Amino acid sequence: MKHPLTSSIRLGTVALLLAACPLFARKSETTKIKARAIQVEMIQSDEVSLPAEFQVALYENLIHRLEKQGFQHVYRDGDRNAMRINDLIVLHSTVRRFKEGSERARQVTTISGATSITVHCQFSSPDGTSLLERDVNGKVWFFGGNLKATYDFAKKAARVAHENFSSPDDE
Repeated sequence: MKHPLTSSIRLGTVALLLAACPLFARKSETTKIKARAIQVEMIQSDEVSLPAEFQVALYENLIHRLEKQGFQHVYRDGDRNAMRINDLIVLHSTVRRFKEGSERARQVTTISGATSITVHCQFSSPDGTSLLERDVNGKVWFFGGNLKATYDFAKKAARVAHENFSSPDDE
């Protein structure tokens, strides 16, 4: 006859080992694309009606966050100096969805009033070859002004760039 405590210990040990397996597995290293600089094109909002202050805030916050993520050079739309860079990535962004929330409603309740924005980001080479495409969301749920959603978007888009592109000097 098996002792119930022994069976429980064995079952618990097996469950613990199965739960710990992902911790021992190595993360697959993704190969980053080499990029010395990035040029940020003006954010388009053809499909969605977007207030001007949101469009400017999206652009400025994105440039600021990309600089902070460690790109050697971040060029603005139309900067001719960017064309002299060998390892240049061009970021095209298009607003796909926008829902302007209510700051007042967020102050009263946490259920309503959220502001959200979805932007399609296409990273390409200067000749137009697409290297990476992602939809990136920016949201403000609880506290802060509606423009905080643009900061959230910029932070997430810069993270996508950092995870997929690296400076040739990083080797």
